Amino acid sequence: MEAISQMMTERCRFIDSGGAAYEGRNLVTNAWRDYLAMVPDYTIKIERTFVEGAEVVILGTAQGTYCREGKLSPEDVWSTLAAWFARVENGLIQEWRVYADNEPLRARMRRISSGG
Repeated sequence: MEAISQMMTERCRFIDSGGAAYEGRNLVTNAWRDYLAMVPDYTIKIERTFVEGAEVVILGTAQGTYCREGKLSPEDVWSTLAAWFARVENGLIQEWRVYADNEPLRARMRRISSGG
């Protein structure tokens, strides 16, 4: 997390796929730390990247395993198409936005909470 944190400007802004916004390096780092505790093997597969000046658009797939009780199980793996937008300022990320349908992850979480 320290390396990721150092890639952000002090006042960076992160907007997740649900529209929640986090501002400031500390809040964004904590949001990522919480998310990675829930999905510790979160990865993105990049298929296309577009760059125009200080703006970057990435298209691909987000995937991971919902972690329950500290364990990863094959039945809790999810994947979804996604897009990411980044605005770079002086070589650091000023804004990071995620566009994804997180229903595959939410469905896993609902199934688990209902005991299924």
